[in-house]
Amino acid sequence: MAGAGSRTQPGRRGILPLGLVDRTPWWLVIVVLAMAIVLFSMLQEQRYVQSLTYLLRGVGLTILLSVVSYAIALVIGLIAGLGRVARNQIVYTLSTIYVEVIRGIPLLVIIIYTQVNVASTMGFNRRPVISGIVALSIGYGAYLAEVYRAGIESIERGQMEAARSLGMSYTQAMRHIILPQAIRRVLPPLGNDFIAMLKDSSLVSAIAVNELTQLGRIEAARTFDQFRTLNAVAVLYLILTLLLSLGVRLIERRTSGGKR
Repeated sequence: MAGAGSRTQPGRRGILPLGLVDRTPWWLVIVVLAMAIVLFSMLQEQRYVQSLTYLLRGVGLTILLSVVSYAIALVIGLIAGLGRVARNQIVYTLSTIYVEVIRGIPLLVIIIYTQVNVASTMGFNRRPVISGIVALSIGYGAYLAEVYRAGIESIERGQMEAARSLGMSYTQAMRHIILPQAIRRVLPPLGNDFIAMLKDSSLVSAIAVNELTQLGRIEAARTFDQFRTLNAVAVLYLILTLLLSLGVRLIERRTSGGKR
């Protein structure tokens, strides 16, 4: 009798697993179908094919900028987030100053400031890619610090007290008890911030980094066809963000133990 409930019913097995069909959101199906139609229409026109071929050179740099900058921002954010919940007033104050100051300045200003002032002082002003990575990392580090802080403070205070009563130091309790749970809780906002960074990486076009947006501007100026070029740029960004959104949802589902 126990095996009868798990037996596959005749007629329920199709080309795709039934569970996969049930879990696929309708908005995603509609967007993917719309994207397929748009892409097919664009590929029928030689001018779009030329623009897409040229713009694809910037996709790799856009992904590289986003991945490297976000990896560094995760570390900066974690350090600043721990500082925001620290009992040491000096550490707390320094972390709070960093978060409040950086969050109060537009990211575009941070990027230009890094290229004009910091890069020229440190000698990498001829490599705007490095300036872009530094600026994006510092800018997003402040936002991620608040994400970490919120995750840490969402853990019940009793868990820290229990860990300390077992003889753990504050650092050991934070490392082995609090942080693993906090990071699991903040994975969804961290994924959303990664998608936001991919879009904000277009701001480094202001310092002449040849990522996707900058190549779009060059292509539009070269061909005097801003309409088709910007359409191609928007489609490429949308494809990237949709793929990332799917990845984030997959991670959320795995970390939530199938509750979603």
